Amino acid sequence: MGSERLVTGRTWLGAALALVGGLALGSVALPRVVYDRFIWQYFWGPVYSDANNARCAILTGDGVVLEGTDAACRAGAEAGVVAYTGYTTVSEVGYMVTLLFMIVGVLLLLDRLDLGTDRRLFFSLVPFMLFGGALRVVEDASDAAVSAGVDPAVTYPLNTLFISPVIYVTVFVITLGALLVSLALESNGTVSDMYRTMTGIGAGVLGLTLAYLFGLALTAEYVSLYPQILVVDVVLATVIAYAIYAAVAAYKPAVNEGTGAIGLVVLWGHAIDGVANVVAADWTTALGHPFTYGAKHPANRVIIQITESVLPASVASVIGTSWPFLVVKLVVALVIVWLFDETIFEESPRYAVLLLVAAVAVGLGPGTRDILRVTLAI
Repeated sequence: MGSERLVTGRTWLGAALALVGGLALGSVALPRVVYDRFIWQYFWGPVYSDANNARCAILTGDGVVLEGTDAACRAGAEAGVVAYTGYTTVSEVGYMVTLLFMIVGVLLLLDRLDLGTDRRLFFSLVPFMLFGGALRVVEDASDAAVSAGVDPAVTYPLNTLFISPVIYVTVFVITLGALLVSLALESNGTVSDMYRTMTGIGAGVLGLTLAYLFGLALTAEYVSLYPQILVVDVVLATVIAYAIYAAVAAYKPAVNEGTGAIGLVVLWGHAIDGVANVVAADWTTALGHPFTYGAKHPANRVIIQITESVLPASVASVIGTSWPFLVVKLVVALVIVWLFDETIFEESPRYAVLLLVAAVAVGLGPGTRDILRVTLAI
């Protein structure tokens, strides 16, 4: 448990305030460097651009200009700072650092509430990970509505709540609320198992979100439905994850002993993400979908570029170029399962559970979004 007490709640809060204060002061003292070239270009600008269904947002001395093509964005670089919709290496590193910092904060909160050592907490959070991915598709549907000339149900600025990185705050607040409500209900005797209650709340918000999305697919002309994509993605990811888990259990059981069933969820979450990317990039048209999708994450784009440079075009046209991303995801997931042995759970169970939640969320959330986005052709 010692690793959980390296910092106190006051230390963490002080560091958070210092970071926010530093960025605020830097934005005032050095606006072109701190705000324009860092906060705007890599963080808020992409959110603003995405929320307004643009390819990029250009911050100029006269305000913000939205552009819809790469050519216009490149030309706009002379007029101001260009922030492209999507992720960059800088933003992904920033999100990773923020995630680690927030994990420490959540760890301190769980320690204060005397929660987090029970593995049931991990499983009760899985519906919320799926909910986060589905909630992001609500904004994708809004973009599709705008492109079709239809007024979307969710518009700017409310839709920023459903765009990275703000959506992580949105999902976190909802999840924290569910945790506190479940804890209170168990404490006063209303329910006997807070984890079952929390799972139910997560399934409820996920179900409402999916009902909205599939309702659009059945009623709105700008949203289609290709259920075969959903079936192929989920079935293939599940088969791959279980096959790896079973093979490891049979030939190297020590790898799975620490995590147990959690290890299977880790593999499944990253298999969902990997398979979703492979299907979206290479196999949608073969499955009857009208178009393919490009890679949004820098890591995936780099892997595809390397694969294209190594494989002959005749081979790549048959097996695709995004499958190495799935292999990388599965290898990373298996390494995570191997690292979390019984010793870690014995010495610091709260820390182990929380890190595994984060490890699954970074795969299952984006993977769920990609599957639903392609399934609905948006």
